[in-house]
Amino acid sequence: KTSADAATAVGCEVSAIAKSLIFMADDKPVVAILSGDTRLDTKKLAKAMGATKVRRAELDEAKNATGFAAGGTPAFGYPSPIAVFIDPQLRRHDEVWSAAGTPTTVYRIPLTDLIVASGAVEVDLAET
Repeated sequence: KTSADAATAVGCEVSAIAKSLIFMADDKPVVAILSGDTRLDTKKLAKAMGATKVRRAELDEAKNATGFAAGGTPAFGYPSPIAVFIDPQLRRHDEVWSAAGTPTTVYRIPLTDLIVASGAVEVDLAET
């Protein structure tokens, strides 16, 4: 499902959807949490990771790294530690909606709790 689909389903703004995207940074998995109305700038993520190359994880890589299928990846709860970054544009909302492990489930959570639970580091990741 898309961020717009999720926002429609729960009745919130698309910007209140906290999408968890899985990328590979020099062959290491990394999670980027962004607002549903933004796109990731891979150069910014590469800089945050100290990587030379960043690409979107393939479906099997995403599932192997997180234990969840793409499209429903939550912001935390992975079988092994993974670097997690969160874009500050989500601060437009006190509460956000995040995927809950399947493409059709989301939950509402205070943004500050999401940051703590995920161990995310706040970094500007969005395209400008």
